[in-house]
Amino acid sequence: MNWIESLQKAIQYIEEHLLENVTIEQISAQAHISPFYFQRTFTLLTDVTVFEYIRRRRLTLAAHELLQSDHKIIDLAHKYGYDTPESFSKAFRRQHGIAPSEARKSSNSVKSYNRLVIQVSLKGAEPMNYKIVEQAAFTLVGIKQAFSYVDGENLREIPKMWQEAYSSGTEDRLLELNNGAIRGLLGVCVDQTEIEEKQMEYWIGTAFDGETPEGLSSITIPASKWSVFEVQGPMPESIQSLWKQIVSEWFPSNPYEHAGTPELEVYPGPHHAPQIWIPIK
Repeated sequence: MNWIESLQKAIQYIEEHLLENVTIEQISAQAHISPFYFQRTFTLLTDVTVFEYIRRRRLTLAAHELLQSDHKIIDLAHKYGYDTPESFSKAFRRQHGIAPSEARKSSNSVKSYNRLVIQVSLKGAEPMNYKIVEQAAFTLVGIKQAFSYVDGENLREIPKMWQEAYSSGTEDRLLELNNGAIRGLLGVCVDQTEIEEKQMEYWIGTAFDGETPEGLSSITIPASKWSVFEVQGPMPESIQSLWKQIVSEWFPSNPYEHAGTPELEVYPGPHHAPQIWIPIK
């Protein structure tokens, strides 16, 4: 089963179980990848988390049924996963801009979030430059925080973590320590699913050869073959765009698979373009 078919099968599973309390583990199993990497890939492609997509689809179906039937609002609330009419009305208004009772008795429009269809676009005008690098295992020292990857907490909190590292002088300290295999600061996502359900760990660190300095933690990045992409253009838009291009264009068009080990965002410093390092096999 290829990459596109795997994602499409997972979306099909979501749609067939839309009104059930499915887990990210059940969904990602359809695509034969870990919950962490499935959620990451899904969010990169769609700009929403898996469960935000499910919420939008449920409220789309709820609005259709509301307008086409005389079912009680309390019954629709329970059917579409809400404990009370109040919580249903709040979510309904947030998506559709109008309360359920108002939608039923007026001609105001509601929003429809349609089912996702994964497609491969034929593109060739913008080539992707990359190189393959063999890198031995190395030690990264730095700071780390744990985040949930299911509700998008990681997307909101990681930029704050970088800002705090800058404000506190941690970035400068790490750059002074940098004496390892890779130059500059590194941002690293580590899947923690086997230790803590639905959790990832994010590191801001630097490659360092020596005893772990006081106040910092260390992690070993395993030896791997890496596909290295250089980021071109203003940050952070360019790096976000490149991530999406890697997932939506590069992987489907190349014989490589993700190795399942941590990815790296590498910031070499002034006058050097950031890089994305993807472990491949």
